[in-house]
Amino acid sequence: MARPREFDTEEALARAMAVFWERGYSDSSLPDLLAAMALTRGSLYKAFKDKKSLFLEVLRVYDEQAVNDAVKLLSDGTIDGWDRIMLLFGSIADTFEAGDRRGCLLCSTVAGPAVFDSDIAAYATEMLARMRAAFQTAVEASDHSDDAENVAQLLVTQYVGMRVVSRSNVPPTTVRQSVAALAGMFDQSSKPAVR
Repeated sequence: MARPREFDTEEALARAMAVFWERGYSDSSLPDLLAAMALTRGSLYKAFKDKKSLFLEVLRVYDEQAVNDAVKLLSDGTIDGWDRIMLLFGSIADTFEAGDRRGCLLCSTVAGPAVFDSDIAAYATEMLARMRAAFQTAVEASDHSDDAENVAQLLVTQYVGMRVVSRSNVPPTTVRQSVAALAGMFDQSSKPAVR
């Protein structure tokens, strides 16, 4: 009879996520992960197979938490579409100003070397596609719906860039200024010039 797991899987994944989020996939060593998760090598391999499988599971958890939250906000039909978008970008600036320099695990993944792995790239691409679709839903519910598909792609690019910059040492005002510039670009008085 197989022995039951002697650790809390959700807690172990949360601890692994903290390591991957801080250091990235490539720079998170197995000893770092084992120490953070309080697991032996054998327990990790038995539960998660290998580092890549563990990372994909961490991405799944992040998807269910953070990405789903963003998608829900952008899809909330009770709020004007452009207001939804600005709420999301404003929350990035708020988080950064509060001292959280982790950025976004998804965005750090797509901007880092882990994306050269086909399985990681496929999952990250799927997550970004959901973000793009949610941005498009919000754009279509705004005054800027003429070119919703292209505007949504522009917003995904801005989102990833802003979240990656949030990991840097730039002053908090930099991210807030980016949010203000985005709002100005899409001012109610003019349509966005996207080609």
